[in-house]
Amino acid sequence: MQKNVTIVGAGLVGSLLSIYMAKRGYKVSVFERRADMRTARISAGKSINLALSDRGWRGLEGVGIAEEIRSIAIPMYGRSIHHRDGSTAFQPYGKKEQAIYSVSRAGINMKLMDLADQQEHVRLFFEERCTHIDRKNQTVSFDNDKTKATTHIQSDLIFGSDGAFSASRLSMQLTSDRFEYNQHYIGAGYKELHIPAGENGAFRLEKNALHIWPRGSFMMIALPNSDGSFTCTLFIPFEGEKSFSALRTKEQVKKFFEEEFPDAAALMPALLDDFFANPAASLVTVKCWPWTFDDRIALIGDAAHAIVPFYGQGMNCGFEDCVVLNRLIDKHKENWKDIFAEYQNLRKPDGDAIADLAIANFAEMRDKTGDAKFLLQKKIEARFSEKYPDKWIPLYSMVTYSPDIRYSMALKEGMRQEAIMNQIMGIHNIEKIWDSETIENEMLRLIQDSVSELLVSAQ
Repeated sequence: MQKNVTIVGAGLVGSLLSIYMAKRGYKVSVFERRADMRTARISAGKSINLALSDRGWRGLEGVGIAEEIRSIAIPMYGRSIHHRDGSTAFQPYGKKEQAIYSVSRAGINMKLMDLADQQEHVRLFFEERCTHIDRKNQTVSFDNDKTKATTHIQSDLIFGSDGAFSASRLSMQLTSDRFEYNQHYIGAGYKELHIPAGENGAFRLEKNALHIWPRGSFMMIALPNSDGSFTCTLFIPFEGEKSFSALRTKEQVKKFFEEEFPDAAALMPALLDDFFANPAASLVTVKCWPWTFDDRIALIGDAAHAIVPFYGQGMNCGFEDCVVLNRLIDKHKENWKDIFAEYQNLRKPDGDAIADLAIANFAEMRDKTGDAKFLLQKKIEARFSEKYPDKWIPLYSMVTYSPDIRYSMALKEGMRQEAIMNQIMGIHNIEKIWDSETIENEMLRLIQDSVSELLVSAQ
């Protein structure tokens, strides 16, 4: 008998999940609070371009739609660091052929909706706001914002994929005993800005790079778009000497950008208009438990594990949820009690791990990427990894290019590696002997020591 599935939220993860479920023969209904962005006028100014990496591509490949998305993605092979004096430095992300891919949030969401619409068993409904989930009767209630009508949808399975401020999660929180919930806002927010394309759609910065202007307590980034423009995002504290609260007039904004980002400011003719038209948005981490309820309801994507964007893994992590869930359906032969139990037990540690890694990477991006000692450390790690790939995979590569390594394992291994590198970077004259056999042998010794310690602690 064909199962009915209700998905709350037609965002990135909800749309992809609907395709996975439809390809298994489930009858899927997706309800989205917002209007259909493919036909409605989308309000600009509150999105961050996204970075697709290997975990995300695996999710798309799982239902055969990777090539459809690749057509709207631009490869970025490293970071282009912009200093105050106008000079730049390029930092590769991984090996020569490795890249992350810039995609417009709206662009990929609309493409995924189109692909979901093409599935025989998927129906999308818009302007339907989830107001309640009745766990006993397995019913989701929706209020239509246009008609004001209320609809009650009963189904065999319910997935809450409605984002960081999830209504489906709130409904579970209000009706579950001992539901654990934590949200944490960082002190910085973000604002979207824009570098337009040059003549005939020319890119006015290096096309195949993620551009960063690291400035200590704040930074700006820019990701390429297929039309030759760049979506820029300013990340800065809400309060303080250099903050949103200190940028209240056009004169203050103009002076700030000319001092801090002079090369970018010269490419932003609408800077002042964009700055005051686009809202300053907050950045939140959400952790909760459990993720599944009654063997019939599950949270997925940001509804289960919203993270800040500084590792570029929010979308990738959500897509990986779909991959894991799909594998578990095969493993447990559609025994949803076992599927949901293993799903949350596997994904919760990984969701927590990438959330912590994303917070840590904010500090790395805004102040360490311009630091000479930090860059030297990365150079030592890259050299050693190239020579001993079985002994050392840099943390960034584990997270971004190694989908078989769980986020939780990457976090643990990254902490072990950082302890080793702290000792290496403390060696006298490291700047002159960093590529010597002496340093190489010392790293091998420290690795062996750390492995021995792990074996002892495991006994």
